[in-house]
Amino acid sequence: MKITDIKIIVASPGRNFVTVKVMTDEGLYGIGDATVNGREKAVVAYLEDHVVPCLIGRDPQRIEDIWQYLYKGAYWRRGPITMAAISGVDMALWDIKAKAANMPLYQLLGGRSRDKVMVYKHAGGLDIGEVVEGVVALREQGLDAIRAQVSIPGLPPIYGTGHSLDQTAGGMIKALPEEEVWSTHKYLPLIPRLFEKVRDAVGWDVHLLHDVHHRLTPIEAARLGKDLEPFRLFWLEDAIPAELQEGFRIIRQHTTQPIAVGEVFNTIWDCQQLISEQLIDYIRVTSVHAGGVTGLKKIFDFAAIYHVRSACHGPMDVSPVAMGCNIHVDTAIPNFGIQEFSGYTDATYDMFPRAWSYDRGYLQPGEAPGHGVDIDEAVAAKYPYSPAYLPVARLEDGTLTSW
Repeated sequence: MKITDIKIIVASPGRNFVTVKVMTDEGLYGIGDATVNGREKAVVAYLEDHVVPCLIGRDPQRIEDIWQYLYKGAYWRRGPITMAAISGVDMALWDIKAKAANMPLYQLLGGRSRDKVMVYKHAGGLDIGEVVEGVVALREQGLDAIRAQVSIPGLPPIYGTGHSLDQTAGGMIKALPEEEVWSTHKYLPLIPRLFEKVRDAVGWDVHLLHDVHHRLTPIEAARLGKDLEPFRLFWLEDAIPAELQEGFRIIRQHTTQPIAVGEVFNTIWDCQQLISEQLIDYIRVTSVHAGGVTGLKKIFDFAAIYHVRSACHGPMDVSPVAMGCNIHVDTAIPNFGIQEFSGYTDATYDMFPRAWSYDRGYLQPGEAPGHGVDIDEAVAAKYPYSPAYLPVARLEDGTLTSW
């Protein structure tokens, strides 16, 4: 079997997606997700100019060899653009291999380790009362795990805290970066009050999660974790910027609050210390940003040795293709923790026919050969690329800070 052509499809059915379609001389093809939100065209250029020409004529069944070729062969290793490109190709190759074997991808990864994949969804609001209503509504929809976010009083809404509970509405994606305002000293006493009210409303049978979004220092995160201990959160997510991995040791020294991080990581080398020193409890890498199915397996297998569980990042800019690959990996690995799932626009679902399914807080990979997701190119053609960026954040005095 040989690779005969690779097509890069860019479309925006609510969010921009970069899809890789690998075709072979035996009529089989596979697709993968190569999206980097806000930097989509950089991945397109990397793929079209530097990856596609190197893969024509190669055997698509040599997945590990091609992964190493693209990773080591570039010399300039790692980084979100390189790894998204590798991820898109890798997913497509696993799709082809599983189709050739006439079995769903999870079977090639060792078969089922569980019957279903637990997800969490998001509830946000401008005040605590609105968040509580959102958590209760999701609980009534069957969710066993819910992330809660609230706006800081007196400041404009920030990420995850707008009026709508519909997380598929597009969020705060704008043609140019929007600037949000952040205040740590107003945030720190607010969040324990939020979870006190949420616990009072839904009790102790539901898993509650919270995302700090990299905005604190280690000692601030340690204080927050300690203050949240009475409410027994499932996790505290992205409490500090992840570049300084040793910072997580300070959090660990002061709180037993479970810690999750990893959505901005691209390889095992980005999280090796965090995992091996057991400074985190959940690793949140995702297939589109961490090297595809091959990259995820490397990280999760390593994490299993150190009692660290998986928690694939899954917002709506992780396309249904990557979500499908995540679900297959989630189904197969022994150390699965949870899967983020915020849903998609109707147009996105139309563009990506899929075998995976969602029902009342749980996902199933489906039994279609491959990873079970395809792309309808006629639908994709209706949604051309639209420049869009994630927000940036400033403190109240104007200082740029982590978003």
